[in-house]
Amino acid sequence: MSNRWPVARQLPFAVLFFLLAPISSAVGQATPPVASTPALPPEAAGDLLFAHGEFLEAIDAYNHAPADAATLNKIGVAWHHLSAVDQDKHSYEKALNLRPDFPEALNNLGATYFAEKRYTQAIRLYQRALRLSPGSAVFAANLGTAWFAEGKSTQGLEAYRTAFARDPTVFDLDSPQIINGPITDQQRAQQDYCIAELFAEMNNLDRALEYLRKAFAAGFKDRKRLWQDHAFIELRATADFAELIGEVQLR
Repeated sequence: MSNRWPVARQLPFAVLFFLLAPISSAVGQATPPVASTPALPPEAAGDLLFAHGEFLEAIDAYNHAPADAATLNKIGVAWHHLSAVDQDKHSYEKALNLRPDFPEALNNLGATYFAEKRYTQAIRLYQRALRLSPGSAVFAANLGTAWFAEGKSTQGLEAYRTAFARDPTVFDLDSPQIINGPITDQQRAQQDYCIAELFAEMNNLDRALEYLRKAFAAGFKDRKRLWQDHAFIELRATADFAELIGEVQLR
């Protein structure tokens, strides 16, 4: 069974991911009313309550389960859903005290620091998580977003390229793993432009055009860079690209 359970997406596009430790398979099936399952063990009951959006009740159930790192991580994510930053941070830190090499908890604590605009601390945590799970597109994407938030677009693009190589769908806006983070329009424009580059390099011109359109909508203005960027050689020869440039010029 997967060791991840994402928090639902709120708004694009800052790529932040919160991950849970293992969840009971019952959550993925049609679930009976919570009140009709009194015999469930505490952790399974917490998983079910979490799935129903009853986060305080889920936390109470988890608190009756063994206080291992996985359960503490789940408690942290439940607190996150309640916008209780101090409590979720405390839960992740407790999880990491028990298991310092727990990549999901490192990732989640990093996302908490990101939400507080403490980007340097977030970057360090994402780097640690990525060293422990080098194949994770999620951790690489989060690292890239934190770099962008610090104004380091070169490092951000490199981390995004790593994430894209691991899993091109990591930037899919339909992913339930994507949630909103504190990011300016300028940073969002840079992110969208860089993701357009990645799609163009993979010859996915439709997605490249989609993200270029988003970049312009967020305020991207560096036309010279766009016309000189080798990643967009093929895209610039298309009618769709000409149409996009025409739309931008009419604004």
